[in-house]
Amino acid sequence: MPALIATEFTATITWLGYVPDRTAALASQPETGLDLRFDGPHGATAREDHGGLTRPSCSRVLGLYPRGTEIRNTRQLSILSAEELALIAEDMGLEALDPALLGATMVVSGLPDFTHLPPSSRLLADSGACLTVDMENQPCTLPARPIEDRHTGFGARFKPAAESRRGVTAWVEAEGRVTLGDTLRLFLPAQRAWAGQG
Repeated sequence: MPALIATEFTATITWLGYVPDRTAALASQPETGLDLRFDGPHGATAREDHGGLTRPSCSRVLGLYPRGTEIRNTRQLSILSAEELALIAEDMGLEALDPALLGATMVVSGLPDFTHLPPSSRLLADSGACLTVDMENQPCTLPARPIEDRHTGFGARFKPAAESRRGVTAWVEAEGRVTLGDTLRLFLPAQRAWAGQG
């Protein structure tokens, strides 16, 4: 029996980008296509700076490891929903919010309740590239500065507006290329919700 079940749901890639140097700036550089490799997404000239097979642990996993511990990198990509991004912008009082300001890797449209896709869901491209969803990407304050630089007075509004809408982090399970307009097919884990938490 398959452990991952194909659904009727598909997503369309509406935006792609990568962060070439996060020490210089969080903002992404827009691209028309990305090569998804085991060490993360690669743009035209460089690899996504959040890529790599491993990464130093951060505040999100302080309950498990001291900060800076080398761990498997399951946060190679930051994927957002176009529909949720529009709601974030609306709640912030903006007409639109550029995903580059959030350090996004990919924006997709067509999947309802995108931020709450189950961990281990797969997004499969026609090229054979496959992304595994790690978990919901919790909103943080880092995008506030690039947002503020472009939209004065609005940076601090991002974190509360992005609650439960920040998308997911993901990692590359199978390599391949993705381009704007590509379709991703959604596969879900074939298991019921954990009874111990309800």
